[in-house]
Amino acid sequence: MISYISGITIYKDLKHVVIQTNAGVGYRLFVTTDTLSNIKENDPTSLWVHSVIREDAFDLYGFRDRDNLSFFELLLTVSGIGPKSALNILNSASVDVLQQAITTGETGYITKISGISKKVAEKIVLELKGKSISVSGTVNGLDSNIDIDTVEALKALGYTHKEARDVLENIPKDITDTTEKIKYSLKHLSKRV
Repeated sequence: MISYISGITIYKDLKHVVIQTNAGVGYRLFVTTDTLSNIKENDPTSLWVHSVIREDAFDLYGFRDRDNLSFFELLLTVSGIGPKSALNILNSASVDVLQQAITTGETGYITKISGISKKVAEKIVLELKGKSISVSGTVNGLDSNIDIDTVEALKALGYTHKEARDVLENIPKDITDTTEKIKYSLKHLSKRV
C-alpha cells in the first residue's frame, strides 16, 4: 500500500492532482478543495495517502496532514460511507468543525452536506461519537468552540486552514472572545501581505 507520496505536482484540476515522484512515475490523487488550494503546478508536494483497491480501480486519496487522513479513514468505518462520500464530507468543513458536530450530536450540520441523508448523518454521529479523530489526541489542536469558530470565519474570508491555524497559535491568551480573536487575526494577517 502507498502511505505517503512526495514529488512535483505536474497537473491539477478540480478534484485531483498528479504528482510525479523521483522514480518518474506520476500518481493521481483525489484531494479536498482545501488541499487543492495549497498546491501549485510544478511545485514540490508531499501528501499522506489512503489507497483504495477494487476489482476495477486503484484510487489514491491525498491529504496534507495525518489528522485529515485519520478522519477520512475513520469516516470509512461507518457503513454506507465510501471514499467519495468521505472526501465530500471533508470538503464541507474542517476536521475541527466536523468533530465538534459529531461530539455535540449536531446531525443537522452534517445533513447540509450534499449527498448525506439524515439517516446517514445519525449513523455517523452514533458510530463516531467518542472516537479520537486527531493523531495528537486533541481536536486538531484547537482548544474550544471559539477557536473552531475563529478558524472557520477566517476560512470564509478566504484564508487557508493553515494560515488561520498559524495566526490562532499566536493570539495572546487574554483574548478569549471569538470576535476579538477574529479582529486580532485579520490585523495580523493583513501585515503579511
